[in-house]
Amino acid sequence: MSKFKYVNESQVSITQLMLPSNSNFNGKIHGGHILNLMDQIAFACASKHSGEYCVTASVNKVDFVNPIEVGELVTLKASVNYTGRTSMVIGLRVDSENIRTGETKHCNSSYFTMVAKDTDGKSTPVPGLILTSKAEIRRFARSIVRQQEGKHRTSRFDRNTFKVEDYLSLFKGSNSKLELA
Repeated sequence: MSKFKYVNESQVSITQLMLPSNSNFNGKIHGGHILNLMDQIAFACASKHSGEYCVTASVNKVDFVNPIEVGELVTLKASVNYTGRTSMVIGLRVDSENIRTGETKHCNSSYFTMVAKDTDGKSTPVPGLILTSKAEIRRFARSIVRQQEGKHRTSRFDRNTFKVEDYLSLFKGSNSKLELA
């Protein structure tokens, strides 16, 4: 296994025609179908980078920005944004194209944390990243900050240390009613 790899060595993209069988009750492509495709391409990208079988550890922020219509071509692009010891953050972008008009639209961006596993199912080290552009450095740095924020967010809301009085002001103007005993 190489100690470091360039980002472009493991980038993956797929394009797929959206069929009626992939649609929801409103005639748009079902979000679950897109999530399935996203998980597949994240797996392919992470496995290509690590040379190992990879599993999805977490998915960070999935926002469906624009609907996808039946008959559109959907392109998913995946790239390793960050490498830890055994994990990788895979950046994903989903775009769709109307094949009649050529109009394209951004539909989704997300971050999948993938963990490399050896043949015994144990987490195994992954190659680091060789960063060669400002965009690659920005993505790596953003992943580090996102991890730090996630750790802080988790500890703030730990059920053993959470203090209701610290957050009561958040409920003013919200669509909720507090009835504390």
